[in-house]
Amino acid sequence: MKAKSFEEKLEYSKKLLDKLMDQDMTLEESVKLYEEGLKNIKEAQQLIEEAKMKIEVIEKETIGTDS
Repeated sequence: MKAKSFEEKLEYSKKLLDKLMDQDMTLEESVKLYEEGLKNIKEAQQLIEEAKMKIEVIEKETIGTDS
């Protein structure tokens, strides 16, 4: 299974939020969606951290070659 991109995770989080706003949802369903949303957000944050690290490496390599 292909890993979801940051953008896909963001879109999925929006959909989960819309579902959580549904007043007809049970408490049990809400808790399950909340848990799923937190997991999704954590994964998205990890993707951001990985991107930051890549950018730092690129910047260090670029600065190192400019001297």
